[in-house]
Amino acid sequence: MVAARFPDKINSLVLAGAPIDTDAGNGPIKRLAHQSPMSFYEELVALGGGLMKGKFMLQGWKNMHPAQHYIQDQIDLYEHIDDPVYLAKEETFGSWYENPIDLPGRWYLQIIRQLFKENRLARGTFVALGRQLNLRDIVCPAYLLAGDTDDITTKEQVFDAEKYLGTPKQRIEKKLVPGGHIGLFMGSRTLKEAWPSIARWISSQ
Repeated sequence: MVAARFPDKINSLVLAGAPIDTDAGNGPIKRLAHQSPMSFYEELVALGGGLMKGKFMLQGWKNMHPAQHYIQDQIDLYEHIDDPVYLAKEETFGSWYENPIDLPGRWYLQIIRQLFKENRLARGTFVALGRQLNLRDIVCPAYLLAGDTDDITTKEQVFDAEKYLGTPKQRIEKKLVPGGHIGLFMGSRTLKEAWPSIARWISSQ
């Protein structure tokens, strides 16, 4: 959005797990957004006293893969109960993952309606700082990074950005890495193999 609003200020753009085209693919977030009425989200915000509570979102994420979160995670813990390194790693991750921040309810509802239900950013009808954004205004080199098993932002939602950006196709890099959404930013393999090359790509622009 910043790149489309101020294209002259952007030298290069990296989109990592970014849902540019929310209608692309067939991920669970897309299905939920289209199948659930706005009243569902409005009621969640009302329950949160005007906030979208992080604990509500956490429950939704876990329910996308209940067997993993409610059964397999406990089995894994039992099998590594005598491994202090594993336990420390799990405790550190858990203290972060289990405590997502609350979001302003009004902002959250705007995101659901304008980006996930109406797909305004990809359609060129999203308004920011008084101007309708057009992704074609983005002409700088772009790097698109997606996770092969990302079910929060599917690879199609990321890679479809190529259809909307004004950047020439020969100046767009696309990379698909193993793993899910969190792995794009915290996975040891991605941090070791993908991000250093992205940093070199940025410095070369």
